Amino acid sequence: MVSARLQQLSEGVLAPFLRIQWARRATVALIYLGLWCVSFSLALTLRFEGAVPAEIAQACRGTLILILSLRLATFFAMGLFDGLWRYSGMPELKRLILATTGGTVLALGAEAMLRHTGTPRSLFVGEWLASIVLVGGARLLIRLTYERGRFRKLEGTPMLVIGAGDAGESLLRELQRLRDGAAWRVVGFLDDDRRKHGLVVHYIPVLGPADEPTLRRAIEKHAVKMVVLAMPTAGPARTRELVHLCRDLGMRTMTVPSLEERMKGGPLEAVRELDIEDLLGRDPVQLDVKQVAGLIEDKVVLITGAGGSIGSELARQALRFKPRSLLLLDHNENAVFFIERELRGQSEEGVVKPLIADICDRRRVAWVFETFRPQVVLHAAAHKHVAMMESNACEAARNNIFGTQILAEAAHAARAEVFVLISTDKAVNPSSVMGATKRVCEMVVQHVARQSSTRFAAVRFGNVLGSSGSVVPLFREQIARGGPVTVTHPDVTRYFMTIPEAAQLVLQAGALGENGQIMLLDMGEPVKIADLARDLIELSGFRPGIDIKIEFSGLKPGEKIFEEMLLEHEDAGERPHPKIVVGRIQPLVEAVFVQGMTSIASAVHMSDERGLRRSLGRMVSEATLTMPAAPDPALHSIRLWNSHGRPDALNEDAAPTPTMDIRGRRTVE
Repeated sequence: MVSARLQQLSEGVLAPFLRIQWARRATVALIYLGLWCVSFSLALTLRFEGAVPAEIAQACRGTLILILSLRLATFFAMGLFDGLWRYSGMPELKRLILATTGGTVLALGAEAMLRHTGTPRSLFVGEWLASIVLVGGARLLIRLTYERGRFRKLEGTPMLVIGAGDAGESLLRELQRLRDGAAWRVVGFLDDDRRKHGLVVHYIPVLGPADEPTLRRAIEKHAVKMVVLAMPTAGPARTRELVHLCRDLGMRTMTVPSLEERMKGGPLEAVRELDIEDLLGRDPVQLDVKQVAGLIEDKVVLITGAGGSIGSELARQALRFKPRSLLLLDHNENAVFFIERELRGQSEEGVVKPLIADICDRRRVAWVFETFRPQVVLHAAAHKHVAMMESNACEAARNNIFGTQILAEAAHAARAEVFVLISTDKAVNPSSVMGATKRVCEMVVQHVARQSSTRFAAVRFGNVLGSSGSVVPLFREQIARGGPVTVTHPDVTRYFMTIPEAAQLVLQAGALGENGQIMLLDMGEPVKIADLARDLIELSGFRPGIDIKIEFSGLKPGEKIFEEMLLEHEDAGERPHPKIVVGRIQPLVEAVFVQGMTSIASAVHMSDERGLRRSLGRMVSEATLTMPAAPDPALHSIRLWNSHGRPDALNEDAAPTPTMDIRGRRTVE
């Protein structure tokens, strides 16, 4: 029945297509046969210097038939009847040489077995060489003719390409491939490599170095309207320098999409607008794939905060390594809906499981661990906005500290293999409640690690480009409104990395970290936020300070001028990965830790922000938190009924004045 159906299909729908394919193959085979006959005759003529003996010519007829038969077989086996000759390149030439050589060797073997003595062995060598030259030359001639015709058709607005390497050459070929002409026409290349100066890439000259005089001359001579950066290996500093140079000369500047961007799918464009990641980005992270696969593959992986920027990217990266089950846990229903919908189409049925839960709900968390038994826990759920958490300090502590404690204890009870906490550079010398709570989170992980077979680790990193609520989306929104762009302070700096880089390094750190370790991601050099604002304004096509103003609003509560990744005495000097540093951070003495957690829990339970800040200060000795204003005395009359039916007073203990920090040091003279 199946064979009958296939026959019906081939005779019906596929018949015209198959006829075309076989007709084309037959035509190509005839061309090859003709070229091989010419090659054989040429080799025979050269071998006998034009005077071929009659007996040799008679003997060689059988040899020619043998070579043609075997050559057809080897060319068919190598797929050389199906390729388009106008796209012939090195891969096709290699296959052609291999197929020709294979046919010749088989013919020699057959001659030896048949014991034909009339054909000279040297004839096979000459025929082999002549076949490669004629067949390869014919394919190359067709490609050159095709490309020459396209070069003459090339029209459009003049464009200059900086970078005459593979990326620039690929861009030029892509523009030339457009049959109906392109909107842009490449008039020249600029490249910092002196060896390329004066050379030609597909008939387009390399005009000189990518410096201001050469760029200016090229723009004036060729009436250039756009510059494209085709330098995937250039660092952000060089990219920023060239962007500023082009902007000063009034040039629109674009770049070539990376291979990673092209592999993500969607429309493939030859060039795209520059983004801030191009100016701040760094070399791609080189993952130890085997280590990360060992962490994730065929495991049950739980990601908390899976709807957030980091959590969702962790889910995308983890899915690459084929987990048995991927649990997406978040309190935000909409966020989980979108990431689950995205990943569901990329995985087998039932692999991705959405879970709506509050990490502070001990019973719900226990149910998740008892039901799914996660082996790897990536804990990214946290309240992260510094200024907002300053005015919601108790909620920051409840979610960040006690949510982490509940998850860590559940992972220990379920005997999970690995638990990775996502921490922050704001946990170093914290000046904010958010930073102090994240430092306590690290202590929680170290405390549970002491008594657990689960391998606990924490990973610190700085700001993430493009994450929800971060500075880059805010600046873009302000630019779209026409400004002004607000920066807190002229000298404020921050560490930045892209979301995929951060997620990949978290997975790598999770695979590398030893129990109780706190690791840091190498964030590179810090970036001035004011410079970041200027770059974004320029990338949007405006002039900083003229079209879009930059205003300085002052530091927000809890913010610092600069962030740190480690205290001076904490750098252990270990680098298990080029972009991962191990911190020498000792856990608190257990009695001090327990006492501190009890004090924080009491303050959170009573919504006592002043008491909470004092408790955080005692636990995180290097913290410098600002004490909020004293509560209104009228609030002392408010009572809450406790579980025993008796009222509890709020804020009845004496507190330091607003001019003192949490350790009693004066902050206002």
